[in-house]
Amino acid sequence: QVQLAESGGGLVQAGGSLRLSCAASGRTFNSYDAGWFRQAPGKEREFVAAVSWNGGRTAYADSVKGRFTISTDGAKNTVFLQMNSLKPEDTAVYYCAAAPPTWPVTTRERGYDYWGQGTQVTVSS
Repeated sequence: QVQLAESGGGLVQAGGSLRLSCAASGRTFNSYDAGWFRQAPGKEREFVAAVSWNGGRTAYADSVKGRFTISTDGAKNTVFLQMNSLKPEDTAVYYCAAAPPTWPVTTRERGYDYWGQGTQVTVSS
């Protein structure tokens, strides 16, 4: 079992930055690929970014490429999402998730077995 807890969300002006964290307990991210998804009001949850269990492979949604960076810490029990140049359309609840390792890292929601509760990110114009 893996328990995930997101933090770091908040209110920021367009063009600003936020760093989301996802802390894992129970088992470390050494055994899992990790991903970030988001869900805006009235929309379905969508893929944002993913990183492999060893940090060596990443994937990004086209809408965030060049602005967001996913990474893991040395102890492999926390995953980060650095979000720069934020836009109002980035406003959503952001979820962290863990998946059995795949090649390439999965970008599909159904590939993830464990989910956090989410953290709200609001970008004002």
